[in-house]
Amino acid sequence: MTRIASSFAIAALLSVGTAQAETKVFDLNIKDHHFQPEAVTIPAGEKVKLMVHNQDATPEEFESYELNREKIIPGNSKAVIFVGPLEPGEYPFFGEFNQATAQGRVIAE
Repeated sequence: MTRIASSFAIAALLSVGTAQAETKVFDLNIKDHHFQPEAVTIPAGEKVKLMVHNQDATPEEFESYELNREKIIPGNSKAVIFVGPLEPGEYPFFGEFNQATAQGRVIAE
């Protein structure tokens, strides 16, 4: 690889790392089969990372038809769910295994 090609490769890797480092993280907890907080406000037009912490001993499935996301989170563990960029609005989600109590929404503004 030439010195110029090598420099371009390094610059490309650094820009990817910078883009990933700029992704905003929003925490969401599952406790007693409820999402806490019930509403997460994120910036519209940006891709963000939801860090979902399942504090219950049982698994839960984060599901949202509007966000087109579905992910099982084992008990006492965490998972990352990327969403966006979203238009301004509200996007409901629920816990598939505890639908009566595990309800929430992402608010993009």
